[in-house]
Amino acid sequence: MGLLSRWPGSIRLNVGIMLIGLIALTALLQPFLNQLIIGDEDPLLVGEFDLYLPPSQQHPLGTDRLGRDALALVLMGLRLSLMVGVLAGSSATAIGVTVGCIAGYKGGIFDNILRSTTDTILVIPSFPILIVLAAYVQGLGIPTMALLLAVFSWPQAARIIRSQVMSLKQRAYVEMARMSGLGDFAIIFKEIMPNLLPYIGVSFANSIMTTILAETGMRLLGLGPSRQATLGLVVSWAMGWGVLALGKWNLIFPAILCLVLIFVALNFVNMGLEETYNPRLRRVRRA
Repeated sequence: MGLLSRWPGSIRLNVGIMLIGLIALTALLQPFLNQLIIGDEDPLLVGEFDLYLPPSQQHPLGTDRLGRDALALVLMGLRLSLMVGVLAGSSATAIGVTVGCIAGYKGGIFDNILRSTTDTILVIPSFPILIVLAAYVQGLGIPTMALLLAVFSWPQAARIIRSQVMSLKQRAYVEMARMSGLGDFAIIFKEIMPNLLPYIGVSFANSIMTTILAETGMRLLGLGPSRQATLGLVVSWAMGWGVLALGKWNLIFPAILCLVLIFVALNFVNMGLEETYNPRLRRVRRA
């Protein structure tokens, strides 16, 4: 009830949630939208239409160098990019929350080991390692790529959650829960976890942005499954064909715009959560 009572407090949060909801709905409806655009054909099928057709009623974004409908490819790319981001972000956030809760609540040797592991992964140059792994992992698909991205994306979430747990475990209601005989597991999930939800939301949004950005960078380098046309791969194809020099902006800007909208929406959610649940920002906003 406390969370819901503060729901309307931030315009940025509401706008971000509505925008990301619209993007997610478009991604979920991608198979039906593509059915309307190209029928039962595979969006990746080569030579289905004439090459480099300009935007028209039949092809709102025209066709690409291989005779594929550009709008169908962008919609597929949006769905797969969000899938990578959500899978990797969920995995990274789950790992980060688990590590952060254990390190922050238990302290001692648990905190030393987990904090050292987290700091070690933070200083490792993850992007070059991801490039090498993506180049040599056999059968690389969306789930495998998401897992690789998650492996290097959880430390930031772990640091945020750890610091909050260390603060929350000193509160009076946690002490009362200990005195009542609740175990550590129950205290973490019943007393501490509900107060971590805004921070988990911020960590999740950051993880999605980080992983989509990393996946796009890998695609621009020509890495990743060629049959999984994410937005990064759509942009990579367009750049490889030199569409800007040809004046074919319709083949590259829509995919870039989708990526920008995802990042803007998630940043609005982050800023909105900060404004809503950070007491200092709430005071500044009211002033």
